[in-house]
Order: sequence, then structure tokens, then C-alpha cells
Amino acid sequence: MAAALLQHYALGRVAVRSAGSEPGEKVNPAAAQALAEWGLDITAEVPSKLTTEDVEASDVVITMGCGDTCPVFPGKRYLDWQLDDPAGKPVEEVRPVRDDIDRRVRALLAELLDR
Repeated sequence: MAAALLQHYALGRVAVRSAGSEPGEKVNPAAAQALAEWGLDITAEVPSKLTTEDVEASDVVITMGCGDTCPVFPGKRYLDWQLDDPAGKPVEEVRPVRDDIDRRVRALLAELLDR
């Protein structure tokens, strides 16, 4: 959800990668539904595993509690967003997570573009 929202708001001004330390086999249907309510379609996305190359190529790395499983490199900015895991939850419980991610993404983008 964070990647889709960041891509949407950034309008090409920021390169976005999305990966997880333990990605699922498919996009969470409730997350896809919550974003579809805002006109964003992530149904064609395929979850991918976070690689060392992903982290090396990034200026800011946003984690969601991956702990020791995420590669860490000096000089990178890491943000650990503590969020409720939307896995297995109905859309009614995913909407507040989407809204929280939306607030964080907007704040991060404003900071990145205000440099």
C-alpha cells in the first residue's frame, strides 16, 4: 500500500521499490480493495523479496518490523513504521492501516521534495 500511495502522490518525482522480507504469494485482497476505494489498482502487482541490491539502490528504506532479516547499510536512512499487519483482515480493519500509511507517505514525500 505504501508503494502504491507514494507512486501516486510522487507523480514520477521519486523512484519507488516495494519488497518484503517475507512476501506473500499475492497481493492482499483487502489491501487491494482498500486502495481501489481511492482509485488505485494494485491487483497486478506481484510481491517480491527484499534484496541487498534493493537496499543498496535506495536513499530511504521503510521497514515494517522486519528486524534482523532486512539488510542494513551505513549511510542509508531507515524508517521503521510500526503498523498493524493487514494480512487476513477484512477491508474494514485494513482501512485504518491504509489511512495511517497514507499520512506517513504524505509526510515523507513532503520532506523528500522540500530538500
